[in-house]
Amino acid sequence: MSQPKVVVVGAGSYFFGRPAIWAMMTSEILRGGTLALVDTNPEVLATMLALAERVKAELGAPTTIIGSTDRREVLRDADFVVLTFSDRGVYFRGLDVEIAAKHGVRMCSADTIGSGGIFRALREIPTALAITRDVEELAPYAWVINFVNPSTVIGMALARYANVRSFAICDGLHEPFARLNFLKTVGLMPQDAIAIPPAVEARLDLRIVGVNHFTWVTKFTYNGEDYLPRWREKLAEWASDEVAQNAQLGKGGNASDNNANSKARFNACYTKELTDIFGIAPACIAHTKEYVPYYQGFGVAPVSPEPVALFDAEQRAREVAAHHAETRAYVSGEKPIADFLKKPHWSCISRYPDTPVKIKGDHATDIIESMWGGLGRVFFINTFNRGAVSNMPADAFLEMRCYVDLHGPVPLPLGEMPRGVLGLQHQVLDTHELTAQAAATFDRDLLLRALATDPIINNLTDARAIMEETFERQRDALDARWYAGVGVGVV
Repeated sequence: MSQPKVVVVGAGSYFFGRPAIWAMMTSEILRGGTLALVDTNPEVLATMLALAERVKAELGAPTTIIGSTDRREVLRDADFVVLTFSDRGVYFRGLDVEIAAKHGVRMCSADTIGSGGIFRALREIPTALAITRDVEELAPYAWVINFVNPSTVIGMALARYANVRSFAICDGLHEPFARLNFLKTVGLMPQDAIAIPPAVEARLDLRIVGVNHFTWVTKFTYNGEDYLPRWREKLAEWASDEVAQNAQLGKGGNASDNNANSKARFNACYTKELTDIFGIAPACIAHTKEYVPYYQGFGVAPVSPEPVALFDAEQRAREVAAHHAETRAYVSGEKPIADFLKKPHWSCISRYPDTPVKIKGDHATDIIESMWGGLGRVFFINTFNRGAVSNMPADAFLEMRCYVDLHGPVPLPLGEMPRGVLGLQHQVLDTHELTAQAAATFDRDLLLRALATDPIINNLTDARAIMEETFERQRDALDARWYAGVGVGVV
């Protein structure tokens, strides 16, 4: 079999650049192929290429490494193109949060729902579609894998307005670790387990589905026994701990991981309440709490335990800067490249089974490895429903467990989406569909309709004010066609 060519657009990505290098050169299936790194920042690109060369030399890997600031120079005959770029993402997320909060909208992440998610889509979709036009010309058989938030909106845009093979992914439901976490929590697997044995898989029925970042555990049985009540018991314990830790913090104590930042803060409390109300459990509460209006602070009674905390762009910027500084240290030799190879880079656990580590982040390389090698693995992928959820439209763009090979993802059957959450899913899908359409057509009327449909926008005057202020303050990041008229045509 020929060797794969994988192009990473946005090689300096905080989440994907280093894991892609690690995976390409440690996978027996991928290491003989070509890794093409693309980044518009020459300094970042040079750093990532140097890191790749150091890893290659350390491992004696046969991987071909190429790179360019011009994607067209390296796209030809690609087999996979991974989109992981962002235009000054942390800065603009902070600006989105600032503008929205001024008009009564609170966002703890600001990259997928609310005005932050909508305007991030407006910033990123024109670039994503431009990339797909190059892929159509230079690598027409490639799979384009979107790893850029808002993952669903960009995934929809690629499916609706591009002539390439594509699907979208997210780091939140990385297999097998997402489901393994549920099994460990209810005592069905030991805490140091790193895989789900076939005998356990045969008895397990764990269904997680929904719009990306708004996914829910709709069924959790083992040997026919319902384990959601046990999951709920653990939530109650964690929620109690969160309240106690926050009280201690108020007395001058140290912040815990559970209460240290906006995406982690009071997650068990929010999850427990939503589970009690809807009878199913949110699987990605760090984002889901931002998708519902209940924790915005609307209404008369105070929100318990508190409205969602605002995304801290300065904190994230420090994290990203530290990550890049560490990368430069690996390149310079200040940190041994052997340490980089021993450091868990997300997908490594599947090949280093004796390393019980907490996994988060990339699984694009795991998916590529399985597709190219015909391994028959199942992953959570964002794609069209196609009947997997029986009471939702076939073209609903959902995150589901899918069998995937070189023909693309095939969703596994999931039954019905329960009432209550079903209606919320449709509202989020409508918001995302309108956002994708507005981003592709530069239509301000559609954009306002997307804001009016969004679940956490509750005032049209505020929606218009957010829209106009964001257009003014993000002029250098938004396509000029937004300022030239309404609905000038698909890009």
